[in-house]
Amino acid sequence: MMDIHAILKSLPHRYPFLLVDRVIELEKGKRIKALKNVTINEPFFVGHFPHRPVMPGVLMLEALAQAAALLSFDTLGVTPDEKTVYYFVGIDGARFKRPVEPGDQLILEVEVDRQKAGIFKFNAKAKVGDELAAEAQLMCTMRRLP
Repeated sequence: MMDIHAILKSLPHRYPFLLVDRVIELEKGKRIKALKNVTINEPFFVGHFPHRPVMPGVLMLEALAQAAALLSFDTLGVTPDEKTVYYFVGIDGARFKRPVEPGDQLILEVEVDRQKAGIFKFNAKAKVGDELAAEAQLMCTMRRLP
């Protein structure tokens, strides 16, 4: 549905912080399903943890937020530019259920819960196969820079 080239046009993030590789499903204003391929070459594995590499939970939440941003931009019909920033404004109920390791494919599933006054609230889940790795409610908003 959206390859890396389209993602790069929509998200300002770049290596090593771009955490969405492909969008496989997108239902405007409702939901998105995206992928993050986790490899041993990720820079965070050098220190987290050298003896047993595990993807940090906060980066799973960031990957979900990036997928949520793609859903928001599509919902609003906007393409962000250098004057647009998409911010986290809240994370509730974050839970980590399974470690994510090199070789895993993280499936990012985000649904719009509600949208009000420029703030989106999402229900988000990250899975490896059918196993839940992380879940949270995310709140995000888009702002124009002066």
